[in-house]
Amino acid sequence: MTDRPPRTRPFSRRQRAEPQLTYRIAPTLKALAQALPQGPGVYLFWGAEGDKLPLYVGKSIHIRKRVQDHLRNPEEAAMLQQTQRFEARPTTGEIGALLLESQLIKTYQPLYNQRLRYSRQLCSWSLVNGQLQLAHANAMAMTPSAQLFGLYRSAHAAKEAIATLADTHMLCLSTLGLEKASPGKPCFRHMVKRCAGACCGKETPEAHLARCIAALEELRLQAWPYAGPVALVERADTQQQWHVLDNWCYLGSAPDQHSAQALVTPVKSYDVDSYKILVRPLMLGQHEIVPLLARDKIVNTF
Repeated sequence: MTDRPPRTRPFSRRQRAEPQLTYRIAPTLKALAQALPQGPGVYLFWGAEGDKLPLYVGKSIHIRKRVQDHLRNPEEAAMLQQTQRFEARPTTGEIGALLLESQLIKTYQPLYNQRLRYSRQLCSWSLVNGQLQLAHANAMAMTPSAQLFGLYRSAHAAKEAIATLADTHMLCLSTLGLEKASPGKPCFRHMVKRCAGACCGKETPEAHLARCIAALEELRLQAWPYAGPVALVERADTQQQWHVLDNWCYLGSAPDQHSAQALVTPVKSYDVDSYKILVRPLMLGQHEIVPLLARDKIVNTF
């Protein structure tokens, strides 16, 4: 019998509480972390001098404290051993930090960030003549007339989500145009009691469509509620930031309205992360919203 390598055991509670037992943080990193600002914003971990891409991008309402928390986490030892310096990009508040973090992660694609990586396959469901169809990001227009349900990073994820919804509500995927079935005959899902029978006449098409619309309602996307680009004004004490937005996309931030107007550019797609960040504060009216001119409507006065 050959010898087996020793099994790797997870960190004990004591090791988690005392990270110095697991790895040693360079004193220079501790000093650099201590020098970071205390307010909200985004922070970047950088490796060797000359690196063009950061190792990690994060956000917090307390930059210094959050970076110091990283230094105490044994599970981040590999990243910390490569880190040579920190960079802070302060924001006025939490919304600015969330938007900037999302933008930087998609721009840089850092090695140690996975959650917010840019996806070119972003899609949603639309209901057309009683059948579900995939709508891709580059074709989405979040106007008040749009009937879109759910946001997914791939067609596979979208199909998995709609299958789960169909199971929960006994919907017929063949009636919705997503599975093949012989006309008038029960689909496979009906035979395993996951479909109420719209495929074989046990439920009328009208009743099935009504149930489908009711089930989809929980996934309905909010249409972009403005005629064009706007600035969300975030204030804290004497500071303010104008976050430029259009069709749920983040175009950048500026210190005043004139500078914000200069950031307006045509929007080509749709950003799921910005939507999730913005939908609540915009729908609840928590911040001042200032309409901006679309790029093609700006008049040059010089």
